[in-house]
Amino acid sequence: MTNWLRTIAAIGGVLLADAAQAGGIGLSAPLSGPSAILGEQMQTGARAAAAATGVALEVADDACTAAGGADAARRFVEAEVSVVVGYLCTEAFEAALPILKEAGIPAITVGVRTDSLTDRREKTGWPVFRLGPRGDSEREAAARILSKLWRQDLFAIVDDGTIYGRELAETVRAAAEHAALKPVFVDTFRPQMDNQIALIGRLRKAGATHVFVGGDREDVAVMGHDAAQLGVPLTIASGETLRAAPDEMTVAEGTLMIAMPEWHVIAEPSVVNAIQDKGAVAEGYVLPAYAAVQVAAAAVEKAAAAGADVVRSLSEDRFETALGPVKFDSKGDLAQNPYRLFRFDHRRFVPMESQ
Repeated sequence: MTNWLRTIAAIGGVLLADAAQAGGIGLSAPLSGPSAILGEQMQTGARAAAAATGVALEVADDACTAAGGADAARRFVEAEVSVVVGYLCTEAFEAALPILKEAGIPAITVGVRTDSLTDRREKTGWPVFRLGPRGDSEREAAARILSKLWRQDLFAIVDDGTIYGRELAETVRAAAEHAALKPVFVDTFRPQMDNQIALIGRLRKAGATHVFVGGDREDVAVMGHDAAQLGVPLTIASGETLRAAPDEMTVAEGTLMIAMPEWHVIAEPSVVNAIQDKGAVAEGYVLPAYAAVQVAAAAVEKAAAAGADVVRSLSEDRFETALGPVKFDSKGDLAQNPYRLFRFDHRRFVPMESQ
C-alpha cells in the first residue's frame, strides 16, 4: 500500500472511531443519595436499551444535586456523547443544561416536570426535551377530558382547599366555562373528615349527578361511600392521587381517574420480558429510561442519515419506542399529553376507550 493510501486509510479509521464515539449516549441518574433506588431503575432500563440498540452508554451519577448535575455534564462533554438522557431532579438538570448547551449536546429528561424548563427554552436556548409529563399535564387532561365527557351532564366541582386541589379544580372549571358549560355547584370542602354527608346533601340539592374532586383518595372514597349510603346516584372523578395505596375504604365502583398509564401495562411485552429475564423488575423509571435511550439512539441514526444535527432530528422526527410512538412539540415537550381516563371496576382502574 502506498503512503497516500495508508494516510487516507488512517484518516478514515480515525473518522469512523470519532463517529462511533460521538454516537454514544449519556445517562445522568441519581446513583447515590436518597433517590438512588430510582437512579438504579433508570440505569437498568438504559443499559437494557443500549444493549438492544447497540449503542455505547456513558453513565454518571448526578446525585440529584446541582453540583452533581454539573459534574456529570462535564463528564459527558469529555466523553463526546451525542445525547444525554435521564435526569430525575430539577436542580441537577438545570445545572447541567448550560454546560450541555455550550457543547451542543441535547438532553432528554424522564423525570423533571417543572413547566418552566421547556417554557423558557426559546429564551435560554437549552437543548432540552421531556419524555414524561409537564407539571400542568394532569390539570390540562382533566379539563379537556371532562369538559367533553360531561357536556350533557349536571356536574359539580369541589376541592379540598390545598394548592394542588384548588389548581386542579379551577383548571377544570375554567375549561368548562370556555366550553360554555357551567357547574351546578362549586365549593371547598373540609378534608380528612369521617364523613362527607353534608357535602353529598348539598350536591343532591343542587341536582348534580357528577362531581369532580380536587383532593385525595381518602376523601373521594368517603364521598363515594356516603353517596351510596344516602342513595344519591353520583359519578365521582379525580386526579392521579387516586393511585395512592388503598386504605380500608376503597373508592366507589365507577369512580373516574385522570392519571398516567402504568408503564409496564402499555409497554411492549417483549421488552418487559427481556428485562425480567435478566432478574430485574420493569417498574418505576426502568421503562421510561429504556424508551429515552431508544429515542436518543434513533435520533443519532436519523441525523447521520440526513446529514443533520441531532437536535433537529429530536425536534422534527417521530420515534417508535417500547412505550409507543414519541414526538416532541416546539418546546421539547411530548406532543401528546400522556394522561388518560380510567374507571374503577371495583378491583382496579381500567382505561376507558373514549378520551
